[in-house]
Amino acid sequence: MTSPKPSPRFNTLTDAVRFYTGGLTSYLGRRLYALHVHPDLITFIGLVIVAIAAVVIARGNLFAGGLILLAGTPLDALDGAVARAMQRTGKFGAFFDSTLDRYADGFIFMGLAYYFSEANNHVAMVVSVLALLGSLLVSYTRARAEGLGLDCKIGLFTRMERTITILLMLLTGYVEIGVWILAIGTHITTFQRIWYVHRALNERERGVSP
Repeated sequence: MTSPKPSPRFNTLTDAVRFYTGGLTSYLGRRLYALHVHPDLITFIGLVIVAIAAVVIARGNLFAGGLILLAGTPLDALDGAVARAMQRTGKFGAFFDSTLDRYADGFIFMGLAYYFSEANNHVAMVVSVLALLGSLLVSYTRARAEGLGLDCKIGLFTRMERTITILLMLLTGYVEIGVWILAIGTHITTFQRIWYVHRALNERERGVSP
């Protein structure tokens, strides 16, 4: 009698979503590859959709902006699925995707900051900028840690949590509460990653010391 397989454990919500949707995204990736759709094109189209959503948000149409973002969200997974289907071995795709993700973050928070500015809500505008700074630092700390040979995917607000929060606040109208949550959550995540890297490097140094 075989023992049941242990339940998978995930460090982040992103890992869990990728695990449970992996079959579907792989299938769609194979289908798109069969249609000769390039993953970099999907990445670029995703950025264009985010830019359109940001303009709509800036004009005060928050719900419509949320719907546009929601419609474009699957593209964030499909570019990688197509890359796997075509057995892409180069590293440019991951670099291109990460770079355009930072542009996407900037567009969304610029749209929010403009919206709050037009509403004369300068506190929320500044908080939007702080949320953008936190989002960029969450990504930067991971990239910098990987440059030091560390896998740093830990933290409260990875990209998946940020995306869900943005969608919820736009679709429900609680945008001011949302930007406060994002500003606080992203900076907590940044400090979580700083502390993780600090401990990991200390342990590494102790391990090689005589």
